[in-house]
Amino acid sequence: MRNIFKKVPVANCLQADSRLVRSLHAKDLVALGIGAVIGTGIFILPGHEAALHAGPAVAVAFLLAAIVSGIVGMAYAEFSSAMPVAGSAYSFGSVIYGEVVGWVLGWALLLEYFLAVSAEATGFASYFNDNILEAIGLHLPKALQAGPMEGGIVNLSAVLIVLIVAFILYQGSNLSKRVEDIMVILKVAIIIIFVVVGLVYIKTENYVPFYPKEFHTAPAGFGGISTATATVFFAFIGFDALASNSAETVNPGKNVVKGILGTVLVAVVLYVSFSLVLTGMVNYKLLNVDDPAAYALKLVGLNSWNKLITLGALIGIFTAMITMLLGGSRLLYALGRDGLLPKTMGQVDAKKMIPDHAVIVSTIVAAIFAGLIPLMQLASLINAGTLLAFALISFGVIPLRHRKDIPNHGFKMPLYPCLPILAGLLSVYFIIMLPKETKIMVSLWIVVGLVIYFTFGLKHSKLQNGEKKG
Repeated sequence: MRNIFKKVPVANCLQADSRLVRSLHAKDLVALGIGAVIGTGIFILPGHEAALHAGPAVAVAFLLAAIVSGIVGMAYAEFSSAMPVAGSAYSFGSVIYGEVVGWVLGWALLLEYFLAVSAEATGFASYFNDNILEAIGLHLPKALQAGPMEGGIVNLSAVLIVLIVAFILYQGSNLSKRVEDIMVILKVAIIIIFVVVGLVYIKTENYVPFYPKEFHTAPAGFGGISTATATVFFAFIGFDALASNSAETVNPGKNVVKGILGTVLVAVVLYVSFSLVLTGMVNYKLLNVDDPAAYALKLVGLNSWNKLITLGALIGIFTAMITMLLGGSRLLYALGRDGLLPKTMGQVDAKKMIPDHAVIVSTIVAAIFAGLIPLMQLASLINAGTLLAFALISFGVIPLRHRKDIPNHGFKMPLYPCLPILAGLLSVYFIIMLPKETKIMVSLWIVVGLVIYFTFGLKHSKLQNGEKKG
């Protein structure tokens, strides 16, 4: 008898993931987290969201998103402490809510990861084509700068950067960790330089009005800020990837929460200061471009600094891609490990100790999206899956505390049960505030996922067939 709400025994996940090497410490997780959140989110989204939804108050949107993400991050940290397994929200959901809910979470987050890598790649291509290739006199044909939806054939630079990132990940976690640590230091330094230099060129009149009236939509006139906040959650999904890597973390009960909260703290300081300086340098109406920081420096005549911020953007986006492709491949591995997708996805290379087939498939899908779909259409679809996971993981802390078979001697979310409930309700609110088109497209994706589950996953599920994972 098949039961779609059958709960996965946590021991199964722990045993299956014993093949993965625990090599990540708290500092590595912070580097991975910053690598994910300081990418396209900071170098592109502040300009678009200021111009389209919030004006200079985009800084408030980032602050709100960071606060909610920090609270939800504590829920993720508690789950990672109690269940240090691969798959993050998918694995957590399968253990707490049952297999079908876990599958929906996993399927939604799979789209999030693939789209996030692709969006980062398109952002990278925008900075690279406009500010690097043009500077050295190379001009890619229009057909190779954009996909069919923008009048081209394929975004070649975006595809190539996905392949380069995948090559690094395919060499194993030690190489990707070293690359990430070095690049994170560089890009944070460059962002700080932009903020310090930009302070001199701020014009206070650009902050008036701070929250323009054209964005004062319902509810209570904060619709613009709420929509911007819902959209920029894309910038803070890095800690979901950190939870995905808890099976490869040394002492996850302590190190995962340090990685998550450290990431959110650094991110909010950088995002808010970056947004305030950007909208102070240039009127928000002019910032609806894919390279707003470089564009702002051009407008104030700082062409030499423009090259530096371009370098920071390229490094930042590159490291974000490493983290997101790493997280996406680990989630795909977990789905294959459990039989919900073809079992080849759950195989681990005996030499490199990585899920090599999952990395290859993730790369192919992300490269196709990056080559064919415009940046803002990619970004607009990412947040629904993220917020759905935020809500269910936050509420899930309550049943987790009641599971006697899942002891947790590490981190626990404070102010229980009030804080988990608040985090879940805030996540639901921001789902409601997402654009209508986003909610429709993600709903269709979930319907497709349910069809796959009932036609393939339910039949091949190791849980349903009484098999051990791994």
